Amino acid sequence: MATLYRLLTEEDTSAFCHKVSEALAKGWELHGSPAYAFDPSTSKMRCAQAVTKEVAADYSPDMKLGQQ
Repeated sequence: MATLYRLLTEEDTSAFCHKVSEALAKGWELHGSPAYAFDPSTSKMRCAQAVTKEVAADYSPDMKLGQQ
C-alpha cells in the first residue's frame, strides 16, 4: 500500500478547477489548502492544490501519478 502525492498547478482559469475536479473524481483527496500566487514571467495568477491517494501498490518513481 502506498500514499501518492501530486501538486496540481494551473493558471487561474476554469482549467484549474477542472484539473482538481478530475483528480477528485479519480479518487484523489485534497491535502491542505490551495495556494494562489502571481507569476511575474507570465503576468498571470497561478493556483496550486496538493492531492493524495492511497493505492494498493508499492510506490515506484516510474508510476504515472496522473493515471493512478
